Amino acid sequence: MAEMSSILLQASFGSFWSLILNSGPLANFVLLILLGFSVLSWAIIFKKYKIYREVEQQSMGFHEEFERLSSLSEINLSCEKFPMSPLAGIFKSGYRELNHRVQTAKASRDTSEDAQRLAVANGLEALNRTLRKTAMTEMLAMERSLNWLATTGAITPFIGLFGTVVGIINAFQGLGAGGATTIQAVAPGISEALVATAAGLFAAIPAVIGYNHFINRLRQFGAEMDDFTVEFLNLIERSFV
Repeated sequence: MAEMSSILLQASFGSFWSLILNSGPLANFVLLILLGFSVLSWAIIFKKYKIYREVEQQSMGFHEEFERLSSLSEINLSCEKFPMSPLAGIFKSGYRELNHRVQTAKASRDTSEDAQRLAVANGLEALNRTLRKTAMTEMLAMERSLNWLATTGAITPFIGLFGTVVGIINAFQGLGAGGATTIQAVAPGISEALVATAAGLFAAIPAVIGYNHFINRLRQFGAEMDDFTVEFLNLIERSFV
């Protein structure tokens, strides 16, 4: 039974492959376009999977360092170990803004610690805006190239359908010109035309699955960045206000 199934599968694949090889110029052009979409989509899927896994691991590592270290300067130095973590990027931008406030207070006439605390307290709203802006920048960086997956999932079925419709039109035109009206005369042309639809679905389905998966991961990263922003602001308030 297993051997019979294997033989049928090989025969079906061979028949499908022969249809592709025997397709006309327009069908080959459509299949070539769909192949380009599919290859690029798979490349993006593998690349994003690797990047997001690295982002997740480094973010966990940085958050552990953030909770373990007591000095902001030490945390800032540890950011260099987590270059792909958006949390580290948010902290670095916040630390720069905070350091700018402190240095401005030190440069003024009143260099007391109370003056530095007051400068930081007055700059909490600006610090919050800086953190939010950096979080948005990090999110946009991680979203890059995902629009290609969405585009592939949206248009490749229609490209395949276009190839199928044109192929069916050509098949029926040939049927009318030949004068034959049997199913044997029109079936090869229709089966060749349907290859384009199958190729369009083959390109679209993985792209849609990958896009939905990565969008869900991005929502998780966004929630983590929001939580970290609040956590960082709470730390600054406890330390300076």
